Amino acid sequence: MSPEPRLIVTYASRWTVWVAAASHPRVSILLPAWNAAKTLPACLRSLQRQSEGRWHCVVVDDGSDDDTLTCVRHVAAEDPRFEIVSTPHRGIVAALNTGLQRCRAPLIARMDADDLMHRHRLAAQTQALRADPRLAAVGCHVRLFPRSHLRPGRRSYERWLNSLESADRVRQDAFVECPVAHPTLMMRRALLMDLGYRDCGWPEDYDLLLRALTRGWRVGMVPQRLLSWRDAPQRLSRTHPAYDLARFTACKAAFLADYFLADADTYVLWGYGSTGKALRRALLQHGKTPSHIVELHPGRLGKRIHGAPVIPPPALSSLPRRPLIASVAGEQARGEIRDVLGRMGFVDGRDFFCAA
Repeated sequence: MSPEPRLIVTYASRWTVWVAAASHPRVSILLPAWNAAKTLPACLRSLQRQSEGRWHCVVVDDGSDDDTLTCVRHVAAEDPRFEIVSTPHRGIVAALNTGLQRCRAPLIARMDADDLMHRHRLAAQTQALRADPRLAAVGCHVRLFPRSHLRPGRRSYERWLNSLESADRVRQDAFVECPVAHPTLMMRRALLMDLGYRDCGWPEDYDLLLRALTRGWRVGMVPQRLLSWRDAPQRLSRTHPAYDLARFTACKAAFLADYFLADADTYVLWGYGSTGKALRRALLQHGKTPSHIVELHPGRLGKRIHGAPVIPPPALSSLPRRPLIASVAGEQARGEIRDVLGRMGFVDGRDFFCAA
C-alpha cells in the first residue's frame, strides 16, 4: 500500500492542531529579526520542537536586506503558528512594539533570532507563572555559546545570571547587571502591554525590567538552562551605542534616583573604585550626592572625596541611617559587603542595594 495517503492524513491532522493552537494560544512568542538569515532557521526549529505546542509566534522582520523574510515565509507556509510582520528598518524598540500589538495569548515570551530554546522552556515558564499568580514574569538560566570563544568576563556574567534563582534575588541584584537575559523573559500580556518598550538611549530590555521591578512587580526565575544564548561579535548588545557600559550606568542611576533615592538627596556610597566613581557621577546628574564614602583603602580613610568624609565600615553604626549603595564590581566583594551590612541590621533591597 502506498504511504502517501497516510502522510497526507498525518500532515492534515498536524495542520489542524497548529491552526487551533494559533487561534487560541497559551503563549505568544515575540521575535524581532533583522538580517538574521544565517541563524533564524535553527531558532525557528527550536520553537517548533517545544513540548508546549500551543503557541503563536509573531516574527517582525525589521527591514532586513538579506533572506530573513524569505526564510520566515518558507516556515510559515508550513506552520500556521507563525505570523509575519514586515516593516521598514526602524530598530529594535519599534520592532518590539509593533510585534507586541499582534501578541494575543495571555503570556508573552521574548526570543531573539540568533538564539535557541530548550524544548521545555515554554512549558516550564508557563507552569511557573500558573503556579504563582504573584509573579508578573519569569526568566530562566542560560548557556552561552559557542563556548570556545567565550572571554572570562562573559563566563563570569553567565555564572552570575545562573546564580539567581528567586524573585527576591532578581530584585536584590537588579542594579548589578540586568538580572534576566531578555530572550528568556516570559511576562503576563496585560502587564507587558501596559509597559511597552521605550527608547531612552540605554538598553530597552534593562529599562523594561527596572520599570517592572520599581513598580513592585515580582519577576521570578526558572532555575534551569532553557535558552542557548549566542555570544557573537555582531550581536546588537555588542555593537549598538545604547548598550555601552556608560549607558548601563546611566540607566541604573536614573532608576536608583527615582526609586531607591526618591526621598533622599544624599546617600552613603560604599566603594570608590572605577565602578563607584562612575555611579557617583551619574547620580550627580539627578541631584543625588554621597554624604559619606565607605572604603577599606587605608590611604583614603579620614580624607574627603568631593566633600564626603571617607569612613571605614564600622563607622556606619554611628551615622544616621541613610540609603546605602554598595558599588563594587566583584561578586565576592559584594557578598562580603552584604554579610557585613546584614550583621549591622541593614536589609538588602530595603536599606541598601548593590550596584556594579
